[in-house]
Amino acid sequence: MFSCFTVLVFSYVNSICYYLAMIESDQGTKAGGESGESRVSPPPRTADEGLWSFFGEVIRFTLIALLFIVPIRMFIAQPFIVSGASMHPTFETGEYLIVDELTYHMREPVRGDVVIFRFPQDPSKYFIKRIIGRPGETLISDKNSLSVTTKEGATVRVDEPYVVEAAPSAFTVTLKDTEYFVMGDNRRASLDSRVFGPVPREYIVGRALLRLLPPTKIATFPGALTEFATED
Repeated sequence: MFSCFTVLVFSYVNSICYYLAMIESDQGTKAGGESGESRVSPPPRTADEGLWSFFGEVIRFTLIALLFIVPIRMFIAQPFIVSGASMHPTFETGEYLIVDELTYHMREPVRGDVVIFRFPQDPSKYFIKRIIGRPGETLISDKNSLSVTTKEGATVRVDEPYVVEAAPSAFTVTLKDTEYFVMGDNRRASLDSRVFGPVPREYIVGRALLRLLPPTKIATFPGALTEFATED
């Protein structure tokens, strides 16, 4: 996905090419008249007219960029670059992701989703983790297992095939109706809800939609539980 800066640069380059083409057309009109050649050309323009037309094109393309690209970046999808080892081996530093910001306006996040959210202690920072607990649930972790008691009262053991090396920790937490419990796949190197607590719903930006870089790891919904499904 192109950034706003890329689109604006493209707009300016396109406008410059348009301006140069007009100058060339003016010169071609004069040359055709001198040789007697029959051709169709734009009417000759003065230097002032060409300059104003150039700036008009720049403004037009800039407005197009602002009208289409900015809303997409703000409300539908935006890029993020992974930094840190907290989601190893599912995600590595330098990977380029496109984040879906639209889906969670239509449904709530579910357990196992890889989400990008604002760090509760500093909302200017963005973290990437996996949802483990949902609103109203109680999580119970001991050294060997993690279980969840749902709002309906059912207790289920959480299977975590994405965790390569567990970091045994014991905790019990009950989530409020607008809170999510998140953890990194690399439990030994993750700053997550075990440390800073649950994440409020309004801090969740979206889910990982595309991984575009590196080229060898291009994928849709990277880190989704379907990646770890095994055949019986």
